[in-house]
Amino acid sequence: MQHNGAMSLTGPPAVHDELVHLTRQLMTGDRHSDDQPSIAQHSFLSFIGRNDGCRATEISDVFGVNRSTISRQVRGCIDAGWVYADPGPVRLGNPLHLTDEGRKYLDAADARRLDQVVSRLHDWTESEIEEFARALHRFRISTESQTDGDDTL
Repeated sequence: MQHNGAMSLTGPPAVHDELVHLTRQLMTGDRHSDDQPSIAQHSFLSFIGRNDGCRATEISDVFGVNRSTISRQVRGCIDAGWVYADPGPVRLGNPLHLTDEGRKYLDAADARRLDQVVSRLHDWTESEIEEFARALHRFRISTESQTDGDDTL
């Protein structure tokens, strides 16, 4: 449902088109640089940071992603030194935690992403920014949302 002339669209098709373009931009921008985690890694690290001791099964349920996908993310983040898993029975899943290095990496990535947002909003008025944030929040938590208003992602 993507159209070349996004600005000529109106109503829900215009919103959909802009969301598709924004999502693509978030998914592909700077994702493989050494100092910037992929959007999947960022989401994963952020979740662990907010839910210390969570298990891969919980992440799988919240993200709606197959456990094997989460297991690959866990392994990659452990190998990178960003996450550690408590010992325990594998069947239950091991509690996951950010390492100090993982927290620093995530904090730096968050700061860079916030800087990107700030630079895009540099010529917006404060009221435009507030209205945009309210509209995004309202859209995200709508009753038809696929995440059921879950603030943990």
